[in-house]
Amino acid sequence: MNVKLNDNVLVITGKYAGKQGKVVATSPKSGTVVVEGVNIHKKSQKARKANEVSKIVEKEAPIDVSNVMVVCPSCDKAIRIKYNVEGKEKHRVCPKCGAVLDKAYSGKGGKTAKKEEPKKRVRKRAKKEEAETAAPSEDKAEE
Repeated sequence: MNVKLNDNVLVITGKYAGKQGKVVATSPKSGTVVVEGVNIHKKSQKARKANEVSKIVEKEAPIDVSNVMVVCPSCDKAIRIKYNVEGKEKHRVCPKCGAVLDKAYSGKGGKTAKKEEPKKRVRKRAKKEEAETAAPSEDKAEE
C-alpha cells in the first residue's frame, strides 16, 4: 500500500471525487483508508446514562485505496508513487518533481533525520553546606 498516515490525498472516484484531505487511518489488510472530511456517514448514538441525550453522530467511513491518489507536497499534483531503492532503504518519490515524500528521509545522501532525544531529568537537591553555613552565621549575629 503506497498511502501512509498523514499523507494528503485526492479522491478520484465516487461521490466525493475531487476532494482533498488528510489520511487519518489506514488498514492495509482490507486495503482501505479513512480520509478527513470524506465519506461521512451518520450514526445514531443511544443515551447510555440517565443524564445523557441520544444524538446523531457524523463519522468518516473508510474508502478503498484505489479510489485515492497521493498529492505531492512540493508540486501540489496528484501522483502515482515512484520508489527509489538505495542499498537496503526504499523511499517514496514524486515522479514529476523528484521530491521525497517520506518525512524521515532527508535527500539523496541516504541519511535519515535524527530523532531528538528528550533532555535528561536532573533532581534539584538542597545543598547541605549552604543550609549549615546559614544557620551558624545567624547564631553569631545574635550574640
